[in-house]
Formats: sequence, structure tokens, C-alpha cells
Amino acid sequence: MNPPQAGAVAAHETVIAPPGNWQALELRELWSHRELVYFLTKRELQVRYKQSIFGVSWAVLQPLAFAGIFAVVLGVILHYKPPGNLPYLVFAVASIVPWLFVSQAIQNGSTSLVQDSNLIAKVYFPRLALPLSKGLSLLIDLAIALVLVIVITLLYGVTIASTVWLVPAFLLLGVLTAFAMATLFSAINVKYRDVQLVVPMLIQIMFFASPVIYSGTSAGDQAGKAWHYIYSINPIASVLDGMRWALFDTPYPGTINIAISVASALVLLVGALIYFRRAENYFADHV
Repeated sequence: MNPPQAGAVAAHETVIAPPGNWQALELRELWSHRELVYFLTKRELQVRYKQSIFGVSWAVLQPLAFAGIFAVVLGVILHYKPPGNLPYLVFAVASIVPWLFVSQAIQNGSTSLVQDSNLIAKVYFPRLALPLSKGLSLLIDLAIALVLVIVITLLYGVTIASTVWLVPAFLLLGVLTAFAMATLFSAINVKYRDVQLVVPMLIQIMFFASPVIYSGTSAGDQAGKAWHYIYSINPIASVLDGMRWALFDTPYPGTINIAISVASALVLLVGALIYFRRAENYFADHV
């Protein structure tokens, strides 16, 4: 038997250990799979409008139908007067468009992991790509529907405010909130399927708790500052009131209120990502 040679390189040793509960979010890994995110987003668009008569036109027809119904019931029958003497149809469509995006992103994203359980069980990829692709596909609808908002505003002869450049900032707050909630609920739904029943009910509660068909700023002024601050914990309140202010110069929702909404959305987002990452290692076992 030959003696070991001097200076021989030691054998490489790989240790496989169970994953810890708290890991880094690895957003760089998600970026490296951006092509997968693109194809998942494209798939969502194709599936949504497959064999549809009106196709992408639904992005306009849906908010227009809801706004028209609310305009008749609240504007004509109940004589609700929006701030700034806006025509109610203009007031409603400006809030229904972002609200539909938020509600659909939460609803679709919350079931994304369970719907693609076969993909999760067979192939490794960043699981965050699934709820993310649901939201990205709806951004196309949001962009189309925003054109509807501008068209109806111009048809009614309403002047667009000089602060219109701030609209993307409020929309971004809505996008982050929707993504955070969709991510959190999708992770919980893998283990507890009750989420599929809870989310639709929660969205209905959020509809009335958010200033979709009424002015949150006016309601906050009547309730008092303390209640208005509590109300602003719901980020969608600042999204809708802020968007109408930026578009039509309606009453400003308040800097403190916006700051509360932004802080609430960031806390929700960070908490959702941490929980998602913690539960991600066990998705394949439960789906």
C-alpha cells in the first residue's frame, strides 16, 4: 500500500442540513428567474381571456358597469354629492379601477400556490413567482382601465389637476398592499384551505371599509382625527382618496394619514415575505 502523497488536496465535503425557519428572502434568486415570471404572467393573460368574446375589453367593461350602477343608485337615487361637485360617475370610476385591481390580485394570488400544486411538487423555482405573476398580469388590465378614467373625466369636462403626476405613487401603494396580502394568504392557504373561503368575505369587508363609493376624507373629518388615523391603517383608504385628490383636486387625505398607510403597507409586506419564506420549504409536503 502506497503511503499518502505529501500535499494531497483534502476531499471536498458537502453537508446537507435541514433548512432553518428564518432564511434570507433571496430576491436575487427571484430576479434570476425573471424569464419564468414573464411566462407565468403571459400564461395568466392567455388563460383569462381564452375563448372570451370581448377579450381584453373586459378590463374596461367591468369597471364601467360597476361605476354606472353606483352612479344610478348613489348619485341619482340617493343624491350623494362627491367632494368638489364631481359627477358621481367620474368619482366612482376613479376609485373602482384601482379597487378592482387590488381585490382581484388578492383573490387570484391567494390561491396561486394550490392551483399550481403539480408544478410545485415537480420542479424547483422561487415560489414567490406564482403570486407575483398573478398580480403582474392584472397590471395590464389596470393600465387599460386607467385610460377609461381619463376618457370619462374628459367627456364630463372635469379638469385634471396638476398633481396628476402623483397618481403612480398612490397606485404603487395599492400594488404593494395587494401583493403583500396575496403573498401572505397564498402561503397560509397551502396548509389551511379555509383561506379560500375567508378571502372573498374579507374582500367584501374591505370594500365597505375602503372609500370606494364614498369619500374617506369627508368621513374622516366627521369622525374626528383619531378615528381618521385609525382608518388610515387600511392602506387602500389612502390609495383611493389620494388618487382622487391627485386627479381631481378633491380634499387632500393628509400627510400623516398617508404616512400611516405607507407604514402599514410596508409592515404587511415585510411580514408577508418573511412568513412566505419560512413556510416555503414545506409547500411541496402540503400541496
